[in-house]
Amino acid sequence: MLEIRELACAYGKIEALRNVSLSAKAGEVTCLLGPNGAGKTTLMMTLAGILQPTHGSITFEGESLLGLSPAQIVDRGLALVPENRLVFPALSVRENLMAGAYRRKDRAAIASDIEHQLERFPRLRERIDQLAGTLSGGEQQMLALARALMSRPRLLLMDEPSVGLAPKVVAEIFGIVRQLHAEGTSIFLVEQNVHMALKVAQHFFLLQQGRVTFSGTPTELAEDDVIQRAYLAGAERKPEATEA
Repeated sequence: MLEIRELACAYGKIEALRNVSLSAKAGEVTCLLGPNGAGKTTLMMTLAGILQPTHGSITFEGESLLGLSPAQIVDRGLALVPENRLVFPALSVRENLMAGAYRRKDRAAIASDIEHQLERFPRLRERIDQLAGTLSGGEQQMLALARALMSRPRLLLMDEPSVGLAPKVVAEIFGIVRQLHAEGTSIFLVEQNVHMALKVAQHFFLLQQGRVTFSGTPTELAEDDVIQRAYLAGAERKPEATEA
């Protein structure tokens, strides 16, 4: 479904991604792990068309994404739930959902999809006319996810959905991830909470210093000594603060 080959990306002279190659299969949840500064968000922003690579290729369903604008990439079927939510704070919940469908023209279907997202996220229904900037961190994460789903993506990109959230909210978000996967949505997930990711993902990659250093199944991940010490023995990053 998604094929990344020898991808490189730089900020000036600083290489953020170094010949990264990985893939995500249709119908699966693929998880990218890695410490802070490894290049995970750079990769997601490159996939979304926000950054342009200096080398390599990105193909989605057999077609290149290189050189396309973020809007064109949404049209191709990818949608990003960015790190730190990045909802539009001065817009209402409803307006944020409408923004997620800004490339669509089917008004009746858009209204139906908004209703579907409000069924999925009942708290958003309660706050439908409230400004997004006044929502809690957990509610903003739900809104960011619902907004991305409004474009009807075939591949959902999720960048650190658990960051800064209370454990109860994290469990709720990952419950939605499992539900989306059961409904047939393919998901490419960046996450540092390995214990939660192991409950939803079918394949894992590890990114370190801009390079892929591991590729394998959940079983292979759990048996890898380096990952055991860094992530599964209580050493995974804890959020500095949590929000409901």
